[in-house]
Amino acid sequence: MQPPSPPLGSPLSAHDIAAYRRDGIIVPKSGLTAEQVAGLQKKLDDFLAAQNITDADYVPDIIERDSSWLEYAVMPQILDAVAQLIGDDIIVWGSALFCKAGKGGRATPWHQDGHYWPIRPLETVTAWIAIDDVNIENSCLRVIPGSHRDRVSYSHDTDNSDAIILNQVLKPEHLQSAPPRDIELAPGMFSIHDVYLIHGANPNNSGKRRAGMVFRYMPASSYFDRELASRQVRDMGVLDLSRRKLFQVRGSDRSGKNDIHR
Repeated sequence: MQPPSPPLGSPLSAHDIAAYRRDGIIVPKSGLTAEQVAGLQKKLDDFLAAQNITDADYVPDIIERDSSWLEYAVMPQILDAVAQLIGDDIIVWGSALFCKAGKGGRATPWHQDGHYWPIRPLETVTAWIAIDDVNIENSCLRVIPGSHRDRVSYSHDTDNSDAIILNQVLKPEHLQSAPPRDIELAPGMFSIHDVYLIHGANPNNSGKRRAGMVFRYMPASSYFDRELASRQVRDMGVLDLSRRKLFQVRGSDRSGKNDIHR
């Protein structure tokens, strides 16, 4: 039986959704307008100056630092695409900037996001929105297409080296043989990837900044387990997610267990 066609005006076609299920990532045709991109670029510069941030390789919790970032997380062209993938009951539970300066860069090692995310059942997606041109030269996101399909959280090693952004590194034996795909994006374009997808990025020493922001979305049928988050800090030394604010941006909390920020 053929799946039903998405309603007219939906950002993702049936073909797009099938490609996402196959590969674990999609780059929708809809993106930010030129005016929105210009506003976003100015907002980034103002934010970094106001927060006195000079090393912006990875800046977590931007919504919690400045709640006005939430307006980008709920843009219809992004939120409607997310809804087609995880349903209409949606919680934004994470946000970050990745702003690699172009010299002295650190790598993002091969990893799976969900290895240290306290969401059960583990169902969530990430929207990665380009603020600058993001390409191979300045170290765009790299993914292993299809590595999400088995819905397995593979084991990782802990590496606290200054050469990498994250301290959780996929064990080499789990790096699958499919060739990596580089996700190149023009400013205002965005990708959405699955929580189980293996991905990373090379260090950026191109001399050109590579800025993007991410928002993390979970279906409200899942539960953000704060006690699990605290255990993961103790066991793995990862970023403490136990105090993350949860924003219900569409629908309702189907799990009945999430403490939504008001």
